[in-house]
Amino acid sequence: MLTKIYASAIHGVSAQTITIEVNVDTSGVGYHVVGLPDSAIKESSYRISAALKNVGYKIPGKKITINLAPADIRKEGTAYDLSIALGILVSSDYIKGENIGDYLIMGELSLDGGLMPIKGVLPIAIKAREEGFKGIILPKQNVREAAIVDQLEVYGVENIKEVIDFFNEGIPLPQTKIDTRKEFQDKINFFPFDFSEVKGQETAKRAMEVAAAGGHNIILIGPPGSGKTMLAKRVPSILPPLTLKEALETTKIHSVAGKIGAETSLMTVRPFRSPHHTISDVALVGGGSYPQPGEISLAHNGVLFLDEMPEFKRTVLEVMRQPLEDREVTISRAKFTVNYPASFMLVASMNPSPSGYFPDDPNNTSSQMEMQRYMNKLSGPLLDRIDIHIEVQKVEFEQLADKRKGETSDEIRNRVLKARETQQQRYAESEIHYNAQMGPKDIEKHCELGEDSKTLIKNAMEKLNLSARAYDRILKVARTIADLESSENLNAAHISEAIQYRSLDREFWNV
Repeated sequence: MLTKIYASAIHGVSAQTITIEVNVDTSGVGYHVVGLPDSAIKESSYRISAALKNVGYKIPGKKITINLAPADIRKEGTAYDLSIALGILVSSDYIKGENIGDYLIMGELSLDGGLMPIKGVLPIAIKAREEGFKGIILPKQNVREAAIVDQLEVYGVENIKEVIDFFNEGIPLPQTKIDTRKEFQDKINFFPFDFSEVKGQETAKRAMEVAAAGGHNIILIGPPGSGKTMLAKRVPSILPPLTLKEALETTKIHSVAGKIGAETSLMTVRPFRSPHHTISDVALVGGGSYPQPGEISLAHNGVLFLDEMPEFKRTVLEVMRQPLEDREVTISRAKFTVNYPASFMLVASMNPSPSGYFPDDPNNTSSQMEMQRYMNKLSGPLLDRIDIHIEVQKVEFEQLADKRKGETSDEIRNRVLKARETQQQRYAESEIHYNAQMGPKDIEKHCELGEDSKTLIKNAMEKLNLSARAYDRILKVARTIADLESSENLNAAHISEAIQYRSLDREFWNV
C-alpha cells in the first residue's frame, strides 16, 4: 500500500515542501530510503523501530520503500523521523490515515517514542500556510515558534503515540494559539542594559547616538577598562524598534540556525551578536558542507560587535567586506546557491596598541613599530566601510564616584527615532532607508556644502592628512548630525563634528 505524507526541507531561510512516499510490499524484505537522504535519514530505521516498539507497534517484516520527493534535492537531518514512522504505520494498515495529507508533519524521534525539537520551524510553518495545509504537527518544544503564523492549526506533541491516537481514534491534540501582535508589542521595549549606567564618556555616547541615527558602522579605540564593551552592549537600546516584518525576518534566520528557545515565539528586540576572536571565516559569514547562516546573518537587523578587532584573523575580517556593502551573503555550491540576509550595524572595539594603552600613557610599553604593526592588522578597504572612529578615554575617579544618573536610553532613542523619520521621508522614493546607505549621487544631492564648510573640510584633509576615502564618510556622518538637529542644510559645525569621528585616518595612527 502506498501512503503520502508531507514534510518540509530548509533552503537558505525558506522552506520547500517534501512529499514522503511510503510503499510497503509483501513480496520481499528490506528498508530502502531514496531521494538523496543524508546519513541521519538513512539511520532513521533504527530510531523508528525502537520508538514504535516502545509504544506498542513495530515495523513490518516486509519490503519498505521510502521516497523523498523531489528526489533531486538533498535532504538532511532527523526531522523526517515522525513523518516516515507514520507513513509506515498507515501503509501497513496498522492505523487509519484518511486525512493525514491535510497536515504537514515533522519531528525527531527518541527511542522511547518521544519527540525532540527541530530547526527551521518558522519558515516551515509559513510554507505550510502558503501551500494550503490545514495544520502542522510538531514537537511541543517548537510549537510557540510555529504558532505565530496565523490561519494555520498548530499542534505540539510530546510522543508519537499522541499523533497515532489523533489519526487512528480521533483523540484531539492540544492546539496552540498566540496573539502575535500583542506578544510583539508587549516585549518590543525590553532591554537588559541602559545608557544611564555608563559613567562619563559623553563624547563616545554622542558618537553612538550619531551612529544609531544614521545606521553607521563604528569602531571604538581606547585602553582596557574604558567602557568600550559596555557602550557597545547598549547600542540596541537606542536603535529604532523592530517592525513586525523585521521581527519575522530575524526570527526566520535564528529558527533555521536552531537558536530559538522553547519559550520564545517571536524575536522582539534587535539581535546583538558578539563572536569570539577565534571564530573562522565560515562561522562568521555562513556556509559549510550543508550551508548554515553565520554570525553576520544572525545579526541581521541588529548589531554585530567585534571586540578587540585586530585579534581576529585578517582573512576572517576581509570576508565581511562584500556583506557590508551588499547587506547579504551569497554562498555558492556546485548544485545550488543560498542567499542569507546580512543587514547589520557593525560595532567594533580595539586597543590602540598591543599593550592596550594610548601612546601618551605612561604605562605604554609598545614601540612605535609595534603600534604600527598592530594598527595595520585592519586593512584600508575594511576601515573604509566604517564611518565613525572614536577614541574612548580612560574614566576618571570623579566620574566613577558620581552618583548622578546619566541620560537614559529612552531619551537618546527618541532623538534617534526623530532623525530616522526625517531620513525615511527624504529617501521615500529610493531604495535606501538611512544615511549610511547613501551612494555618490545621493551624497551630491543631499549633502550640499556652503563656502565655510568647504573651506573647513579642505583644511582638515590637508592638516590632519585625511585620505580621500574619508571625504564621503564625513559628509554622510555630517548629514546624520544635521538630521539630529532637524537642520535641512549642512553647516560648518556639522562638518567639524564629523571630522572628529575619523581618528584612524589621521597621520598620528600611522594607517
